Amino acid sequence: MKKIIMVVLLFLEIGVNAQTPTTDHTKSKNEVVTTDQINWGWLNPLRGNKSPAAGQLWGDRTDTLASGFLVKFKKGFSSPPHIHNVTYRGIVIKGLLHNDDENAEKQWLPAGSFWVQPAGEAHITAADAEENLAYIEIEEGPYLVKPTEEAFDNGERPVNVDENHLVWLNSNDINWVANDSKVETAFLWGEHKDNQLRASLIKLPAGFEGNITNLSANFRAVVIKGTMAHQMKSSKFINLLEAGSYFGAKKDVTHTITVKDDEEAILYIRSNGDFEINSKQ
Repeated sequence: MKKIIMVVLLFLEIGVNAQTPTTDHTKSKNEVVTTDQINWGWLNPLRGNKSPAAGQLWGDRTDTLASGFLVKFKKGFSSPPHIHNVTYRGIVIKGLLHNDDENAEKQWLPAGSFWVQPAGEAHITAADAEENLAYIEIEEGPYLVKPTEEAFDNGERPVNVDENHLVWLNSNDINWVANDSKVETAFLWGEHKDNQLRASLIKLPAGFEGNITNLSANFRAVVIKGTMAHQMKSSKFINLLEAGSYFGAKKDVTHTITVKDDEEAILYIRSNGDFEINSKQ
């Protein structure tokens, strides 16, 4: 059975070894995908409507490169035991999800929780709320579902991190957050070294107004909670980003973010390097 792990280290490396790439040489571009722009299909086309629905945010999960996509589960969904050919990471956006060995007691992960499913390990995935949505990310493709008879051990280990076990750091703990911004960070995975992939959850307070500037070649952000207005520098367009929306950024490009006054927002940010968050308040 998977362990519930409390994230207590500033630089936490989870589920990464030589078989899961630790860099992404693809240069991200300035792009936005709002929830009403997502094209939905079946995650496992062979199972049709017995499969969860899947909506692509960036990349192509049927190709060989990294990609990120949404998966939507119906209430009461439970998959048969299976494996995947590649390791994936997931963030719960809505509902309650369980991902573990078929004989394990249900461990329902609420919105904001994080998990890692290693390639080759047999498991099931289940959902238990009226609406269940997760963001899934792979570092190499294609993303395939295979029978448990093909299970293998790639050296990685599965992880479940309940949202309640995340440790949020603020300006007293990290030096790239301004003292008066009230921005908080929970480090999830990766190494904070040059050109190394890493990911964090960024909590923006209700009413936040500020900028996010990407300083690396690869930057991708997914809204996990809340609603925000988003505008790229030098662009006239303002996008309304709800939970499940995505935006990417070129190096040295600044994005202006405004969070609704009545609810905080959480971003999942995956990057190949540093980024800066500045508050206008």
